[in-house]
Amino acid sequence: MSTEIDSLLTSTANIRHGQPCISGTGISVHRIAVLHNLGHSTEDIVRKYEHLTPAGVHAALAYYFANKQEVDAEIADDEADAERIESEFLKQQPVA
Repeated sequence: MSTEIDSLLTSTANIRHGQPCISGTGISVHRIAVLHNLGHSTEDIVRKYEHLTPAGVHAALAYYFANKQEVDAEIADDEADAERIESEFLKQQPVA
């Protein structure tokens, strides 16, 4: 029995704000792309998230590479938001 590749990823508005995720999980393509870009292999990712399958991770990576510019831009936006939030938080801290 074969698996339809498009069944390995889903996108639902109420999960991860509609970002594509590995089906049956809350793990987004975005997260897989970040881990991949940090040098983690498919095997590393499956070891870290034991509920994932290699096929699901490969489907996420295929989506990432097919939409690399868009996903990389989302990752950059998220990183900029995190830096802004941290900076604002640090400005609110009393000076010791």
